[in-house]
Amino acid sequence: MICVLAPRGLRPAWVGITAIAAAAVLSLFLLYSPRLQTTTSRVVVPDPVSHIVTDPNYVDNTTTKNVDPVIAEAGLIDHPAQYFIDYPLQPPYKEHFGELGQRSRVLRDWMTLVDQLPQSTSRNLLMNATERVAVSLYPFLDKPKVQNTTHKPVADLRASFEPGSAGVVIPTSNNTLRFAAHLIGAMRLVLNSTLPIQIVYAGDEDLSPDDRARLSSTVESGPPLEFLDILTVFDDTTLQLKTGGWAIKAFAALGSRFERVILADADAVFFQPPEVLLDHEAFLRSGALLFHDRLLWKNVFPERNEWYRSQIRQPSAALEKSLVWTENYAEEGDSGLVVLDKSRTDILIALLHICWQNSHDVREEVTYKMTYGDKETWWLGLELTGATYEFSGHYGGIVGWDQVDSSGRHKVCSFVIAHVDAKDRLLWYNGSLLKNKGKSSMTNKYGVPTHWMIDGKWQKGDRKEDMSCMKGGEPRNLTQYELNIMEGSIELAKNLDGMIYTAPKGTENT
Repeated sequence: MICVLAPRGLRPAWVGITAIAAAAVLSLFLLYSPRLQTTTSRVVVPDPVSHIVTDPNYVDNTTTKNVDPVIAEAGLIDHPAQYFIDYPLQPPYKEHFGELGQRSRVLRDWMTLVDQLPQSTSRNLLMNATERVAVSLYPFLDKPKVQNTTHKPVADLRASFEPGSAGVVIPTSNNTLRFAAHLIGAMRLVLNSTLPIQIVYAGDEDLSPDDRARLSSTVESGPPLEFLDILTVFDDTTLQLKTGGWAIKAFAALGSRFERVILADADAVFFQPPEVLLDHEAFLRSGALLFHDRLLWKNVFPERNEWYRSQIRQPSAALEKSLVWTENYAEEGDSGLVVLDKSRTDILIALLHICWQNSHDVREEVTYKMTYGDKETWWLGLELTGATYEFSGHYGGIVGWDQVDSSGRHKVCSFVIAHVDAKDRLLWYNGSLLKNKGKSSMTNKYGVPTHWMIDGKWQKGDRKEDMSCMKGGEPRNLTQYELNIMEGSIELAKNLDGMIYTAPKGTENT
């Protein structure tokens, strides 16, 4: 058996390949050993320590050939585990994204085997290796020092997920409190959603107790709001989420008690109840539903596209559909809404990778410089760790107002990016209910959109606060139902503003 405790000069990629091969051999040995009888529900393994026989064909004749196969081949676990621990990925991190993905696949395979094995010495051996390797790859899994720590941070984290649970998770700070109130109010009172909602923040300075109380007071129906201080879940030493901005989002998804997570930016706007996301065909198939960004800037960022290819050696079927991957466009993911099923081991492991990309040193060196914020970390983490995922069927569209250019051609213009469901019906958009949240003079100006478009060509404004348009597609009117949702949401938002927001002087009020 080849030992993966390789010399220092061995390239990291070969280490990952060797470790994966070892894990594969271990998996095959466990699953197809003639001494192990499998069923559709579990793998039967005799416990050599207590001599509890779970296999009716097992005979204990006290010879070494009857030792538990995992114990007999413990080096298959210990050697790669110790290698990962002894040779952690060090900065610079730019060329380590793919290597971490390969190591994480080994971790995923071990966790899968742990879940299949009954209580035994074999299972304990695998679990211990899993815990040690997980913390070496993802140090933020260590509990904050103020809490009682265990030697099972991964098991403890998984145990904190309530089986079968689902809910909306909204990372919120004092700065986004107003938009969060709009979103919560619209979900509960306009769309009549009954899903539980969890607000995630990074300490009292991020979202003060008074603001949490004010946010709670806006909820008049359904389950009360839940609040989660993410600093009580993860060790913030390597994260610095208090000042991390977008970085908190991945950790909010990971730390939430919900097993099925609908992660939404505070400025997201829904046309349909969020419950429909849990029944989306792509989510049910893959366990991870993502939405595309706008299709922009072909061949403008060659370094970014080349870096993707340097880290992704075997693209998945999902990635082969990507125009960023195949045609060198710049923007792939709109992370304003992400739907994940953490009960699936591959999704959970991918989420660890996504969190790592948003940890302080990695985001400062690579992630937020190579790409824009957290947007690309979601699909990239899923891709690199071999998880299943699917994007919505269209790149980002637009919801706004109809305009006619000098040639008489119609286009739709606004400041937001719109997304549709599997039947091409408006589902949600980002950017808030305000007409233009990016312009300081319009912080109190609302406008009910009238038109939308997908699959057209973008005419992007020069600055973030400038209006963008889409042309070349079919301009479509909002249905009466969609108009009612927008009108009701905006009217409610105005009422909520009176409770929690004071507009600066000199702003437009509509």
